[in-house]
Amino acid sequence: MESFISKEKSKQLVNVVLVLFVILSLFFFFKFINEIKKSGHIGREVGMQNSISVSGMGEVVALPDVATFSFTVREEFDEVSKAQEDVTNKMNAILDALKTEGIEEKDIKTTGYNIYPQYDYSNIQCLSYPCPPSRQTLRGYEVSHSVMIKVQDTEKTGDLLELVGSFDVDNVSGISFSIDDTEAPEEEARSLAIKDAQKQAEKLADDLGVKLVRVMSFYENNYPGPYYYDSYAMMGKGDAALGEGGRVSPTIPTGENTIQSQVTITYEIR
Repeated sequence: MESFISKEKSKQLVNVVLVLFVILSLFFFFKFINEIKKSGHIGREVGMQNSISVSGMGEVVALPDVATFSFTVREEFDEVSKAQEDVTNKMNAILDALKTEGIEEKDIKTTGYNIYPQYDYSNIQCLSYPCPPSRQTLRGYEVSHSVMIKVQDTEKTGDLLELVGSFDVDNVSGISFSIDDTEAPEEEARSLAIKDAQKQAEKLADDLGVKLVRVMSFYENNYPGPYYYDSYAMMGKGDAALGEGGRVSPTIPTGENTIQSQVTITYEIR
């Protein structure tokens, strides 16, 4: 009797498991079909697939109104304090001269200040292998102070470079020209890029025989174009290029800057 009851319970358990299996199978089957429909493989396309995306480009050319350049004062002495004193005195003299020419304190920025020991190396006569390392002797200390100058009047750039060079600085580098306030040209470039994208979208919609409904997404990537200027200072000719004291000031062409905006617009179509 107990064996018969046990068999009946086992049979009922198997039936319950089969029913649950069928239910779960149907559930996952319909879910799979629904996902396929959503992906657009079956039935009406929805969402982003009823859309077109176009890209537009806008470009504005503007004259740079700001110049920047850097220079370094470097001195070496057997004592750190003496090297620092020499660098400080020369740098202060240069900065005072620049301020006299109209450079404001806010447009002067220190970009580096370094102190390095300097060594002399002498080779030791080697009679057997391995040879001993070369001997180093402390020669002194090198102190360097680097400054970046921002020039609000680009026409004075050549005169200021000549002025800095007259102090026998270690190097002058990194001259570049840019637009101080790029908001207005960036907005103009963006407007041109949007108009370009709209024009392309209207043409594409006409070719496809559809209508533009609304803007679904907008993306912008704006960036400055290349700077156009001479990579070296062209020396002026004649008395017109002479600065104070009869020194020749370099002619520094500023060229022009290009600001570009690239937009991508996605339209819903119908």
